[in-house]
Amino acid sequence: MKIAVLGVGLIGGSIGLAAREHAGGAEVVGFGRSPERLEKAVRLGALDRAAGSLEEALDGAGACFCCAPVGALPEQIAAALAAAPADCIVTDVGSVKGGLVKRFSDERFVGGHPVAGAETAGVEHARADLFQGAAWYLTPSKSSSGILYERLHRLVKSLGARPVAIDAAEHDRLLAAVSHLPHVLANVLVAQAAGRGELPRTGPSFRDATRVAGANSEVWTDIYMANREAIAAEIDAAVQRLSEAADTLRAADPEAVTAWNDAAAEDRRRLLEADLAGGEVSELRLTVPNRPGIVAEVALALGKAGVNIVDLALAPAPDMRSGAMTLWIAGEREADRARGLIEDLGFPVA
Repeated sequence: MKIAVLGVGLIGGSIGLAAREHAGGAEVVGFGRSPERLEKAVRLGALDRAAGSLEEALDGAGACFCCAPVGALPEQIAAALAAAPADCIVTDVGSVKGGLVKRFSDERFVGGHPVAGAETAGVEHARADLFQGAAWYLTPSKSSSGILYERLHRLVKSLGARPVAIDAAEHDRLLAAVSHLPHVLANVLVAQAAGRGELPRTGPSFRDATRVAGANSEVWTDIYMANREAIAAEIDAAVQRLSEAADTLRAADPEAVTAWNDAAAEDRRRLLEADLAGGEVSELRLTVPNRPGIVAEVALALGKAGVNIVDLALAPAPDMRSGAMTLWIAGEREADRARGLIEDLGFPVA
């Protein structure tokens, strides 16, 4: 399969390296605004070749990854859809999804966001293992083609990631809490410390907590603006929690302070240990009507409940009126939950 990568930086380059190494002999063709960067990507093995135009990159492609900064993604996705073949899945890697899913109703588009990266930027820092074990959020809509979604799911898995279906709005609220708010707080912490007059000496905890302060504005200004409502809501919630912490400290109650601190330790442990259920993989088979959005409906229902699909396959019936969907779920308990959720949707499961 030919894979087009539009924008070959850290993420685009890592997609190319991983696809060439793991995606069954895929041909990776890149296109971008910088010929020098494209040439470097070819030299580093992230691309098989560079295309001279968007149309050339997408000619005959089975998949297209749009890797522009968040602010430039709408224009890039629109151009990709205009040039892509009828059977080409088009996705992106941006960390804000709601606006894109609302804007593009083309059945070939499925929003995506690999939760992977590094403090370094540029194709020279790309790695074939960047996505190993990482969650890769997918935001299918009712208009998304089930067949193309299946292709993207398998492709993302071949890159080493764990594809996770999620509603676009829920994705943006989640990322506001676990990714965007930490950047805001890091900026606030350094501003507060620097505003004390004489610059204080800093310790390891300050350096750890502010590692992402002042992150690349070319990237982060777009993210802050695109997800501003969800981020602002998380800031308001954080202000409330800080106020409560201040009240606890002013009350001078050691037991309350200990309980507050211990609760934070337990919450952090649960958050960091949250992962896919282990155990053997169970196979679930269901028959579904052959209508637009059916794959997204099932995937999003499971994703909302925290049940992840390890793999899936589709098999339309000869009359094309219905089809068989096979899902593989990790862990017997999770498979039982998935079975109940699917039956609640009205689809019998074998």
